[in-house]
Amino acid sequence: MGQDAIMTEPRIAVLCGGTSAEREVSLASGRAVAEALRQNFKVDLLEIDCDALPEGLNPETTVVFPALHGGFGEDGALQHLLEEKGISYAGCGVEASRICLNKIQTKERVEKAGLLVVPGLTVAADNMPPVQSIIEKLGSDLVVKPVGQGSSVGVTILSGREQLESVLCGLENGEWLIEKKIDGREITAGVLEGKTIGLVEVLPQNGFYDYKHKYTDGMTEYRFPAQVEPAVENEIGRAAETAFTACGCRDFARIDFILSCENRTFFLEVNTLPGLTANSLLPKSATCSGYDFTELVSRLVAPALVRFKLARASS
Repeated sequence: MGQDAIMTEPRIAVLCGGTSAEREVSLASGRAVAEALRQNFKVDLLEIDCDALPEGLNPETTVVFPALHGGFGEDGALQHLLEEKGISYAGCGVEASRICLNKIQTKERVEKAGLLVVPGLTVAADNMPPVQSIIEKLGSDLVVKPVGQGSSVGVTILSGREQLESVLCGLENGEWLIEKKIDGREITAGVLEGKTIGLVEVLPQNGFYDYKHKYTDGMTEYRFPAQVEPAVENEIGRAAETAFTACGCRDFARIDFILSCENRTFFLEVNTLPGLTANSLLPKSATCSGYDFTELVSRLVAPALVRFKLARASS
């Protein structure tokens, strides 16, 4: 391949939409990312309606920015297809994507790395343990969530035996995670190339940061940077970097925590393709390090551009 071809800047294909419950959020993220990237790159915004790559992606001329949330976008399947075709892409690779969408595997990884995780147990909708045994182990104030969803889809906060029985009876098939409810402050950390870039405190109106509160203007207050003591800020920042490394992440991610009333930092989850809408947390985190949205998105895609150029130079 000639030098001119090697140095040619690729087009950025922003993939959005998808088939998961987070489709509408993905469409909004895709539009925002594409608009920001167009300040510096040639961009194609491609809407996905099935679990497959769009036609015409050329590994010699294109870098992909996945703005897909949940399901096909974050479980490693999309990343696997991209790698099969030799297409460079932004964000975590196949294995890290697969691990981080599965809340159980993520907790196992970060707990092994020394982080504090919320006590919980895994159940199957068709093989539920006795309600009393759940309460004896975790207490009666609980959070029930699907193992492989984001954006708080399917998450229920409950209190007491009656509510627990009602929720368990209504669970759809599949694996579910039941966790002890930790009272405290919800803190999220943006991580860029392995380094924490800022902490955001999330304060929803009713105390639960559900799908509605995440994506409805005025339903949640955000403090960024989070108002915590320097020692706590450093601890959460280090914990985010530890989780990022333990799960094999690359490029960027958002790591969520609960800071308990006793100032203990409990890990919640890793988001490998976090939302990039006007209400999203990663852009708020980035402002703590001085990045506006356009600068942030350019930083998010930068490692993929390096991988693209290295691949083209060696081919």
